[in-house]
Amino acid sequence: MVFSLLCQYEQVSGSISSLYPADFGDIEVQGSIHLAVNYIQNLGEFHIFVVHCRDLAVADTKKNCSDPYVKCYLLSEKTHLGKRKTTVKKKTLNPTYNEILKFKIIMEVLKTLFLNISVWQNNTFGRNSFLGEVDLDMSIWDFSNTHINEYTLKARVKDSFLYTIYSRGQMRVALRFLPQTSRSKRTSRMETGEVQIWVKDCKNLPPVRGVFIDPFVKCTVLPDTSRKSRQKTRVVKRTANPMFNHTMVYDGFRSEDLRETCVEITVWDHDRLSSHYIGGLRLGLGTGKSYGVEVLWMDSTTDEAHLWQRMLQSDGEWVEDALPLRTLVRAKSMSK
Repeated sequence: MVFSLLCQYEQVSGSISSLYPADFGDIEVQGSIHLAVNYIQNLGEFHIFVVHCRDLAVADTKKNCSDPYVKCYLLSEKTHLGKRKTTVKKKTLNPTYNEILKFKIIMEVLKTLFLNISVWQNNTFGRNSFLGEVDLDMSIWDFSNTHINEYTLKARVKDSFLYTIYSRGQMRVALRFLPQTSRSKRTSRMETGEVQIWVKDCKNLPPVRGVFIDPFVKCTVLPDTSRKSRQKTRVVKRTANPMFNHTMVYDGFRSEDLRETCVEITVWDHDRLSSHYIGGLRLGLGTGKSYGVEVLWMDSTTDEAHLWQRMLQSDGEWVEDALPLRTLVRAKSMSK
């Protein structure tokens, strides 16, 4: 196998960082929010009337104030319908908004969702700071209650709803390396082998469009981004828990190549016009380098790198794990 080291990078679309940021900061949450919710039947719209907040935490300690705004999501364990947010109110711990945030949605779907309302400090030149949130379960909500209600803002903890709601699912995958001895014109004996990637199944894939998905899996071995390196499974129709049971084989590897390469496996929702990315894995040592060159794609997580390391030590036996899918920075060939 011939590897090309000429790669450039593009960020996969569909970032969820605003919904699911890695760090909420160390501001101690306090205060409350006043709001009302109402479903407008003749418009088919869900309205959130954000009135004001009171006694918010201080985010800017130098000025002893905050620049807060409110953000709303409608979401479930499988999907979310985008965000709505208010304007930013400058230098106040008691902002008044009197703004209506609207979602176009039918009542039957609305009753399957959660409403997440969160308050944030707007930081022009850095990450916005979390000031508190409220979760309302629409499946048990009394829609005759259109009054303005006060809710105490709460801190977000790691076992809360939003930390578990936007999983990209997981993949069960097995690997093995089978050494082989071949003869060539240049050398009498050449020790190479093949990497076998057994994509078994996926669980709990989130729908990225509509209710149903038609998932399939793509695979390539980086740094080779040529078409010859790309393999894929069949499409499994209308399921979030597809069984693939598909083995992909890549040959021509020397044992030392296995420390410089990375198997990229991605899951997609099939569409005739343009398939939609769901999540992926990078199976390698995660050293950040390939053949002495720093590369963004050699970024395996601890669990991904552990599975690859087990393969290196397995003497041709299958090694297996169920790994969480994640967002990847993808490699794209620059060669013509």
